[in-house]
Amino acid sequence: MQAMKLALALILAAAPALAQEADTTPAPLADEDGFSLMEEGMKLLFRGLMTEAQPALDEMSQALEEMKPALDALGKEIGPKITELFAIVDDFTNYDMPVILPNGDILIRRNAPPSPKTNPRSEPEPKAEPQPGPNGEIEL
Repeated sequence: MQAMKLALALILAAAPALAQEADTTPAPLADEDGFSLMEEGMKLLFRGLMTEAQPALDEMSQALEEMKPALDALGKEIGPKITELFAIVDDFTNYDMPVILPNGDILIRRNAPPSPKTNPRSEPEPKAEPQPGPNGEIEL
């Protein structure tokens, strides 16, 4: 019985303190001059993502800086060949979809004839036959 009286006294003594606590109603979702709770949450999420991703981005940047001389050399070596390839290909719409044969070969058929000006591998114009000179000799 003594314990019950003590418990009741503690509950009644704590009641005014509970009544004086701050209002627990949620704040409005948006102020006129502030961000909404969703916007604040998204900002925190993106800050966290950037914090997590920053070391990986730094490592990738460092790796690219280390690879830059090799990539520059590769570009100087391959650049003219790629330019020649694009001159031969002309326009990718002139080609059908690739076909893979049973033996693994890949065929890419051209659906339009190549124009002579864009095909550097086209056959040159045949040269005229050399004409014999006044004494019948032919210069080779």
